[in-house]
Amino acid sequence: MIILRNVTLRRGTKTLLDKASVTINPGEKVGLVGRNGAGKSTLFALLNGTLHEDGGDYSIPAQWRMGQVAQDMPETEQSATDFVIDGDTPLLAARNEVAAAEASDDGMRMAEAYMALNDAGEHDAEARAQSLILGLGFKVSELHNPVNSFSGGWRMRLQLARALMCPSDILLLDEPTNHLDMDALVWLEAWLKRYPGTLVMISHDREFLDAITQVTLHIDNAKLVRYGGNYSKFEDMRAEQIVLQQATAARQAEKIAHLQSFINRFKAKASKAKQAQSRVKALDRMEKIAPVLAEAEFSFEFQEPQNLPNPMLSMVDTAIGYPPPEDAPAGTPPTVIVRGINRSVMAGQRIGILGANGQGKSTLVKTIANDLKAISGEVTVGKGLNIGYFAQQELDVLRPQDTPLEHMTRLAKEALAAGNRSLPGREQELRNFLGTFNFGGDMVKQAVGTMSGGEKARLVLCMLVWQRPNLLLMDEPTNHLDLATREALAVALNEFEGTVMLVSHDRALLRSVCDEFWLVSKGGVGPFDGDLEDYQRYLLDEAKRVREEAKLAA
Repeated sequence: MIILRNVTLRRGTKTLLDKASVTINPGEKVGLVGRNGAGKSTLFALLNGTLHEDGGDYSIPAQWRMGQVAQDMPETEQSATDFVIDGDTPLLAARNEVAAAEASDDGMRMAEAYMALNDAGEHDAEARAQSLILGLGFKVSELHNPVNSFSGGWRMRLQLARALMCPSDILLLDEPTNHLDMDALVWLEAWLKRYPGTLVMISHDREFLDAITQVTLHIDNAKLVRYGGNYSKFEDMRAEQIVLQQATAARQAEKIAHLQSFINRFKAKASKAKQAQSRVKALDRMEKIAPVLAEAEFSFEFQEPQNLPNPMLSMVDTAIGYPPPEDAPAGTPPTVIVRGINRSVMAGQRIGILGANGQGKSTLVKTIANDLKAISGEVTVGKGLNIGYFAQQELDVLRPQDTPLEHMTRLAKEALAAGNRSLPGREQELRNFLGTFNFGGDMVKQAVGTMSGGEKARLVLCMLVWQRPNLLLMDEPTNHLDLATREALAVALNEFEGTVMLVSHDRALLRSVCDEFWLVSKGGVGPFDGDLEDYQRYLLDEAKRVREEAKLAA
């Protein structure tokens, strides 16, 4: 077992753990939670041996093999399959011993080396590696592509597959879902449920934590508090504690009343369709944990749109995809991803966009956002449509050398140049607005490049809210958000009076925000007649079909 007894951990002058004690038993699956900056990653560094305790005692069984995801971006021409196989360090050692034994011409050594190689799983290593790669969303045709041919997010998936490939007694996972679509997330969830060792995981995905963990460790005021149960159970117990401790606090009561007001309002509005029942349940859940939400140090709201065109937009016989590359020969046709779209988006709709990886969800959102032109057909937008677009790569378009204030000032100048004089644009107004997103004091003058992923995502949200959109397009908005900010986003989206279209692997967010779902699949877009449980079953069936196709192709 892992034992921390009166452990003190410091980073610089900051004490992150102060005489903290906890025990983790073999085989337990543990969710590690706490506010950003509380010390979760520092505790991981203690567990994996890169940091040592500043006080107290820490012990972990010496014979335990540890698995974790390397954080560096792999640079290699190795094939994806070979790169993942090399993550199996006992197999790699057995292969090296075989090579050394053959070179020594020692018959006994060779016999023992071959036996060890067989015991290490040489016979099915390729099949095991490819099962992991396909499960994490790669195509059969990509199994032998060089690692360097993939983008950064896909290379990080290969690092995750490599960590899962290595036999381990304890597995440390820090935000393993960040680069995953929902199909890969559902597969990983099932894999981790079967994992026989001890698992310690940091994640901001509530449903992922709920499905896998049975113990929650909360870093709170430099102490480690152990709760028996998953994240939702932890929230229940924490809410009870907060009610007992702070039942009379005026701020608490005010925020709970605000939450209660919007919960009642939107529960009354929710339709009785099967898809909407998930949202009703999510709002019930939010009602139960209102004290935890009220304790969060961050909240925000979208302003009422200036107008609501209806319909917002419509697509008639529309095909979407990508134009040919600039260096392509003349006459090269565009790449069509989805065709025959006949859909309208109405004022007030709350649409979740579902679809397995690579089916065209982001392409659809980019086309609606006008980042991509439709290849054919007609896309008609309502008069006064004002789109607020949170793109997956939105953090990449922030200027690292610029400050939050400079970003907001540039946005205000662009709005003024476009003739929109109704938005606040004076420096003090922009400073005040940034303050509502926790950018106060010196932070408004801090270079964005020095900020964390969560702070950058908060800045993007701030810029989005400032523009007063009437249609919100959100493509994986939670990738860098902590749990408290995700909850704040769910509340803000529920209160938003305009239309929401949401792509997300965060099922808790989809449940609490969306009344209906569109499915992008097999080159088309249509309504998904089911809820998220039905969709997860659909994804698992699709994954099974892909694996069977891979076996037939082998």
